[in-house]
Amino acid sequence: MAKEKIIRTLAKDTVRKIGEKVKLQGWADTIRDHGKITFIDLRDRSAIVQCVGSKLPKITKESVVEIIGKVVNRPEKLVNKDLSTGTVEIKIDSLKVLSPAKEIPLPLDGDGLEIEESVRLKYRYLDLRRGRMNKNLRLRSKTTQFIRNWLTARDFVEIETPILTKTTPEGARDFIVPSRLQPGKFYALPQSPQQYKQLLMVAGFERYFQIARCFRDEDPRADRAYGEFTQLDLEMSFVKQEEILFLTEKLFTELVKEIFPHKKITKSPWPRISHKDAMKKYGVDKPDLRKNKKDKDELAFAWIVDFPLFVKQTKDDFFHGAGAKYAPSHHMFTAPHPDDIGLLDKAPMKVRGLQHDMVLNGHEVGGGSIRIHQPKIQNKIFELIGFTEKQKKQFEHMLTAFSYGVPPHGGIAPGIDRLLMVILGEPSLREVMAFPMTAGGSTAVMDAPSNPAKEQLKELGIKISKK
Repeated sequence: MAKEKIIRTLAKDTVRKIGEKVKLQGWADTIRDHGKITFIDLRDRSAIVQCVGSKLPKITKESVVEIIGKVVNRPEKLVNKDLSTGTVEIKIDSLKVLSPAKEIPLPLDGDGLEIEESVRLKYRYLDLRRGRMNKNLRLRSKTTQFIRNWLTARDFVEIETPILTKTTPEGARDFIVPSRLQPGKFYALPQSPQQYKQLLMVAGFERYFQIARCFRDEDPRADRAYGEFTQLDLEMSFVKQEEILFLTEKLFTELVKEIFPHKKITKSPWPRISHKDAMKKYGVDKPDLRKNKKDKDELAFAWIVDFPLFVKQTKDDFFHGAGAKYAPSHHMFTAPHPDDIGLLDKAPMKVRGLQHDMVLNGHEVGGGSIRIHQPKIQNKIFELIGFTEKQKKQFEHMLTAFSYGVPPHGGIAPGIDRLLMVILGEPSLREVMAFPMTAGGSTAVMDAPSNPAKEQLKELGIKISKK
């Protein structure tokens, strides 16, 4: 007679299988050996469930195990209200160790914030087993899925843009990648899809978005990751600034209601504050408007608008040009306010830009603008920020594209990492990222960056000189 085959049951489903024999597979979350009887809390992707048996093989914490047993109700006095499976337990018939674990180098109970971050990042694959981290990444997945569905339902097209692209002066240091097929030339990893999304507007897509990876070689801080980050990149044609703000506000208001229902938005519609008034009243352009700043469940969104188009340029600016006085407040593709076009020639510092920043609890979580679509105005901006003819030539592809009919367009790029950090009340972006870099620019679990082989460098025609 054929042996009965038992398929795997998830821990969360055991509450519906009272009296049935089940097979569970997962990690030994905790082990309590009382001599004649042993309790094992088995953890899988769905939940934790208590299993109990006698004369069991010795196992170590976090080993991967398979348990076959019968689901029974716990005595009423022993119900664990802290677990979704707290009304049941599994009477173990058999236990098999699928993969033993040696001693874990860091504790996985608690939130882990007291542990040295370098240790957590080195063993990130273990740190991600932590309940808080697991929950954060699942909420991140739900967030991006909600965004995709919401925008797709409104006729947006999701389009991926290249990762290997061209180095252009955009405000931060590029990561550059050597080309084997064109020796001596280099690609750059995109600081944002800015130019590609504008070219997609020329291409006639009108409503574009992507969940985009962006790369910037800039100093890290708590709300800014070194190396790479993720943003929602969104662009629309034939659009006014007000329409961008309305759509974005509706998207994130509905997202909070759906994914984070216990969070409360302080004020809706979101306040609109001019840059001038924000600086005068709060001393910053990203004010924290919460009524109770100690309430982590309060979300105070706001829009900051009417930014100056230019700021004073310094010698350290990436836009530095010979004798130039101005640098873009946002970026060089931001359109000047139509009422201020005449000031470009006589008083550039008085020109307002059609820039908008999305602020949440004292953090800038997104920024965007109406873009310049007239080649003449774009050239004027290049001149004011001191671009040489050689620097202008780096954007020749855009100006050429614009000569074939470009619609007025604009958009916004909220940062997914920073948005989630603020909503979840986490102290750092790294708490909502799977494998973030360290402050020193290393991907700890992979020991990156590393030294390339001599053969690789030779093939690329690269020699490394020691400082």
